Amino acid sequence: MELRPILSTLRRHKITAWLLILEIALTCAIVCNAVFMIGHRLQHMHMSSGIDEHALVQIQLAQIAPTPDIFARAREDLAVLRQVPGVQAAALTNQLPMEGSSSNASLKLDPAQREPTLSAGTYFGEDIPQTMGARLVAGRNLQPDEIVNADVVVKALASGNTKALPAAVTVITQALADRLWPGQNPLGKTIYLTDQVSVRVVGVLADLARANAYNDATAHYSVVLPLFMGAGKNQSYVIRTRPQDRETVLKAAVAALKKADPQRVVTQQRTYDELRGKFFANDRAMAGILVGVIVALLVVTALGIVGLASFWVAQRRRTIGVRRALGATRGDILRYFLTENFLLAGFGIVLGMLLAYGINLFLMLHYELPRLPAIYFPVGAIVLWLIGQLAVLGPALRAAAVPPVVATRSV
Repeated sequence: MELRPILSTLRRHKITAWLLILEIALTCAIVCNAVFMIGHRLQHMHMSSGIDEHALVQIQLAQIAPTPDIFARAREDLAVLRQVPGVQAAALTNQLPMEGSSSNASLKLDPAQREPTLSAGTYFGEDIPQTMGARLVAGRNLQPDEIVNADVVVKALASGNTKALPAAVTVITQALADRLWPGQNPLGKTIYLTDQVSVRVVGVLADLARANAYNDATAHYSVVLPLFMGAGKNQSYVIRTRPQDRETVLKAAVAALKKADPQRVVTQQRTYDELRGKFFANDRAMAGILVGVIVALLVVTALGIVGLASFWVAQRRRTIGVRRALGATRGDILRYFLTENFLLAGFGIVLGMLLAYGINLFLMLHYELPRLPAIYFPVGAIVLWLIGQLAVLGPALRAAAVPPVVATRSV
């Protein structure tokens, strides 16, 4: 089929044609970026935490009256929890992966550095990797005799007598080790938490995500420090059990803690799956909104194509009848409208790809999104072309059904 008659017709309807082209371009640009953002959100939601998620529960308490010895209280609670049937391990921690609010530390490789190398999530407690199920890939975990009560460190720092601090060790994640010492063995290396406080790496975990794992690039930078914080509102007990026993163990553990000390309230009791679900609630909501936007845009675009094609069929009934009288078949008429719509969609898609690239550059600059992969452009083009061809098919079939006698009735 010659394209000259089609292009000639479109030049006589410039405004209408350009409106449709702009509609397709805008849809293409928004849909490409929206689908990419949905994929990015879904990828983020499937981020590994590095722990045995389906076997963990969390309990957080708040004291009604001050506790004379928060460290003794915490150890008593841990002893009580370990006696609960079904409990495999229990620990006191300041945070859990993907909990939201995070404790972080600025790390240096040299105390003389003016700026820290990076920031990492800091876990305080005893038996944290073992209880959470984090896998050790090198070295060893922290030993019980290396754990120090937090008040010892606070007093030493407050007095300025850092020499009184015990020789500290730490366990870090593989991602952090690779970032600090690429291609080197991290065991035995020193990390500086302040100009005067340092820790020596004795173990490497396969993974342990940060509590504020919002940034995929830094989500797995974590260190476990040998500090025992004691019972407090900012600490929580994490319990490991069999996945099928979680609800039963959680209820029994809460009851045991209340029995041990009725003068406190439970502020949080949940499985880790519930914690993770809450952390990614905004991502799921955003993905749902973007899906709605995509569907709405595609429906509006398809309706626009149907409406325009129907309008042009109604306007060209006489022309179609004349062509039929001159020997054009139904297939010729059908191909004419499909080709016309294909050209309009093609112009719109090319413009939309340029617009999509510009939108992605804006998102990269202001919202730290990665670059839009090139594969989204051809896939988006094919999808829009298919939708456009399906949308115009009905009006095109009606046009092909116009009989030749229409030409004589119109004269």
